[in-house]
Amino acid sequence: MRFLLVGDSMTIGAAGDFTWRYRLWQHLTRTLTPPAPSTAAQQPTGAEPTDGQRASPRSTGPRFVGPRTALHEGSHAYAGPDFPPHARAHLAGWGEGWLHMAPLVGEAVGRYAPDVLLVALGLIDLGFYTDPEQTLENVERFLDGVVEARPGTAAVLLPVVPNVRAAHDAAFAEACARFNTLLEKTVAERSGPRSPLLCASPPPDWTLTRDTYDGTHPSPEGEHRIAAAFAQALHQGWGVGGRYARDGGRPRAGEDSAPTARRGGQRPGNAASAPPGSSEPGNGALAIPPTNAL
Repeated sequence: MRFLLVGDSMTIGAAGDFTWRYRLWQHLTRTLTPPAPSTAAQQPTGAEPTDGQRASPRSTGPRFVGPRTALHEGSHAYAGPDFPPHARAHLAGWGEGWLHMAPLVGEAVGRYAPDVLLVALGLIDLGFYTDPEQTLENVERFLDGVVEARPGTAAVLLPVVPNVRAAHDAAFAEACARFNTLLEKTVAERSGPRSPLLCASPPPDWTLTRDTYDGTHPSPEGEHRIAAAFAQALHQGWGVGGRYARDGGRPRAGEDSAPTARRGGQRPGNAASAPPGSSEPGNGALAIPPTNAL
């Protein structure tokens, strides 16, 4: 099953990060991987699916697709040594939002033919470029581009996860909340056979000190929480994958909540998550219609 992950700095990550993309890849690999040969006899028999047919979600493992593979600034220093190069593909960029991705997504969808888009955007838009209503217009442009490129492509959209700026800027916090309300309404109104959509639930009990390393970008704990939000939406909304699980809910050895200390170098912080030249701080199972082949 093909997934295109779209996002900003919280998605692309920086040198020394595991990234939530890695956490979700681990989860989907476990829950979507075909059964071992010893248990194959227990599976339904029949011909293998051909192009144009949709296999059961559990009959194939995940494939992450997209035009990019690197972390911020072109780094390939992922913290997870078991994150294979072929699983690192994405469409994410530091300082990029709905405004930037709307013109790009159609080409990416047409070229890589994903079954599902997993999208985490909006913080950079609201922080630097557009108000909630203007941001929603770019969401509409983005979704129109997906439908034009490949009707039937599904998408899960994550609401904006407010960062440290929202803690001391009431107007920005209100803009984030307003946009999330508009996004949820748009998803409900637009979802249909040509554009199956889900709005993921925000990561519950998101705590800046625990779930970020600088007030914006996810720590290992935050990575798990974002991955779990997408996994829950896929599983509960469309029966894709299973329940998210991770070593009893605790980071593994070496996965401390301060990646700077772990990697021993200076990491990009809130200022780096801003656009270049800016001095501001960063910011029931429903089957997916069988339009696209896996």
